[in-house]
Amino acid sequence: MFGDTLPSGYLSDEEYMLYERLYGAPLRRTRPEDVGFGSFGESEEGDAAGVAKNALLRETLHGGLEEVEYASQSVPRLEAGDEEALVEELLTARPPSGTQLEYIEANANNQREYDALLQLQKDFEAARIVAVQDAVVTAAQEAASEAQLGEEEIDQEFEDEEEGEQEDPDDTEPDAQLLDWYPGQEGPRQHQYTMEGQFRTSPSTLQLPNVDFVEPITELLRRTDTKHIRTTAEKHFGGAGLPHSPATPRSGRNLPQKGLGLEAGHHRMSEIDADAFIATALPGIYASVTSTLVEVRKRLGPEWLRGLLKRKDADGQGPRVLDAGAGGAGLAAWQSVLQTEWDILRDNQEGAQPDPAPSGKRTVIVGSNQLRHRISRFLENTQFLPRLPNYTHSVENMDKQLDAPEVPQKRKVYDIIIATHLLMPLEKNYRRRDVLDNLWSLLSPEGGVLIMLEKGHPRGFEAIADVRARLLEDFIVPPTPEGAPEAIEQDVERIREPGMIVAPCTNHSKCPMYLNPGTSPGRKDFCHFSQRFIRPPFLQRILEAKHRNHEDIDFSYIAVRRGMSASNPAPTESISSITEGNSEPVGVKPLRQGVEATARAFAGYEDVASDSSDRPHPLSLPRNILPPLKRKGHVTLDLCTPAGTIERWTVPRSFSKQAYHDARKARWGDLWAMGAKTRMRRTVRLGRGIAEGEVIPQDGGVRATRAINSGKKGRPKVVDLDYDGKGVLSGRPRGLVGQRPERRTKRGRKPPRARNLKEEEEEEEEEE
Repeated sequence: MFGDTLPSGYLSDEEYMLYERLYGAPLRRTRPEDVGFGSFGESEEGDAAGVAKNALLRETLHGGLEEVEYASQSVPRLEAGDEEALVEELLTARPPSGTQLEYIEANANNQREYDALLQLQKDFEAARIVAVQDAVVTAAQEAASEAQLGEEEIDQEFEDEEEGEQEDPDDTEPDAQLLDWYPGQEGPRQHQYTMEGQFRTSPSTLQLPNVDFVEPITELLRRTDTKHIRTTAEKHFGGAGLPHSPATPRSGRNLPQKGLGLEAGHHRMSEIDADAFIATALPGIYASVTSTLVEVRKRLGPEWLRGLLKRKDADGQGPRVLDAGAGGAGLAAWQSVLQTEWDILRDNQEGAQPDPAPSGKRTVIVGSNQLRHRISRFLENTQFLPRLPNYTHSVENMDKQLDAPEVPQKRKVYDIIIATHLLMPLEKNYRRRDVLDNLWSLLSPEGGVLIMLEKGHPRGFEAIADVRARLLEDFIVPPTPEGAPEAIEQDVERIREPGMIVAPCTNHSKCPMYLNPGTSPGRKDFCHFSQRFIRPPFLQRILEAKHRNHEDIDFSYIAVRRGMSASNPAPTESISSITEGNSEPVGVKPLRQGVEATARAFAGYEDVASDSSDRPHPLSLPRNILPPLKRKGHVTLDLCTPAGTIERWTVPRSFSKQAYHDARKARWGDLWAMGAKTRMRRTVRLGRGIAEGEVIPQDGGVRATRAINSGKKGRPKVVDLDYDGKGVLSGRPRGLVGQRPERRTKRGRKPPRARNLKEEEEEEEEEE
């Protein structure tokens, strides 16, 4: 127990002689630390030493806090005559602690060892009290000296502050005023126009609303086993990783490019199918729709959304929204954006009541009853329709019908239509055109906004690009100064209306990535964007994801506004006016488009003030269609310009300090207003078009080149025909194309081939 040591008086004389004969003489007398008493007293000594240290917090010149120690006026000292009495009093009044007694009871084997441990305890306590007394006196002396030094430092700092109030000549340099868009803000800052052109949510990684979205869905899925949901989701969405869901996993990029395997408009959907759709499809659709709504709000300005909040007519109060294809996720995303705008309005008004935003008229297309019952639990004040209303022919041709009423019934129109994943499931082009016609008939002609969204792969982009081309040709008059070219064949049944493409395009000409209509195999470059979001726990369990809890959703979309054009001077509200509480609009010049807008954007708007009439319009700026290439000393931006071309702009460090700083912070999808030093046309890899009679450009892609030259390679197909004067008797391709090879004999000889019809007829004639 005591090792090679021995306590004093522990053994008698006879026992000590026997101990020395068997084990030898002990090394030394047993000390308290040999049995563990030293570890029990260290913390108490430290606490006692810290009692005499008093500290206060003082604010520094830079706004931080520092600790200043000071000494108390009276420090207790022990007199020489009272030392022994105090030690005896502490020893009798302070028995061993519970931890020490437990340690003694656990190691003492008999009463003798227990008595020895108690004596060691008393010796340790006596030594500890003396050490504590010395530590208290030493700490008091150190605190007094430090307090005196602290007073000298305070006096020196006050003198430095008085000297610092004088004007510094370095503050008048131009570099001191750089990036001064937000007075009082610390750290790196971007130009105002760069911040206004950002394509991202805040924060950039989207967090799904917990109370209104995640918790209701989690409660719905409690009654269903996760394994059953995973099996059903993999059945409908293309297997592991769900490549045919709204997500675009890298593992499924070589699979056929399809739309959603399970749509919200399906009428036959079981309960487990509804659970799988809610758990796997809704989070991704919510993230992509939120990203598009935030971008539309930025491009149209806050007055667009605030005007919808103040709308009040016979249909009710608030905006009228239609969710087609998103299964309620579009309405949930719209409600989040609307509530945020409502909170901003409420904060700007003093004494406003914390009432919720006006819900307006909300409609969602859901075909299955099982899905409708589940979605209705977290969507309040919502109307559910089993299918999309069709007013294309009944409303527009009302005056041509014989039994038409004198006063036609007012049709349903919506201020916002969110149409997601409706085109990819339709293989025929005429069916896609019917969907667009129907959605346009439901859109309000007084500034209604139509948002169409598909998956972010080449087939999804081609579906959106076809919608864009048809909108420009048949539906709207683009706000270009030179006007749109007239088509050779005019549609007499449809009248084109003023309108504009809100996002993502900044031009109203032919899409530079969709020069050849239709499907293009081998396409490598296409317009799409990405939004990252945090997966909810139920989706994380379904995917069995363990390494990361976020996901990037790729999507292609277009947002178009009906009835209002951007050609007239439109008031816009800058970010600086919002932060400063100033809601007065700032006027801008008429919209620039085409080559003029591209040249002006290349020169840059860095020196244009925010309140100037020459401030850039969002439709006059190029947009990043790919992630910027950030290299040492320069940044390369791949931009889609207002002239309808794909160009590569280079922003080196020597061009501009502000522009280079913002280029390093630029991201995929942002508008660029800081200009560049060099520009060049970028070759777009469009793949191989399948339309007949059209010239296919050599875009330099490996797959596209192979697809174009595929017809030149290989031997020509030769067909052997047997005919006579009456006509062709038989025909077969030369070789074994499409036929099973005949089996050889054991000796390697081929069996005789079947004779043709001509030889058989000749033999029959000879026999007759």
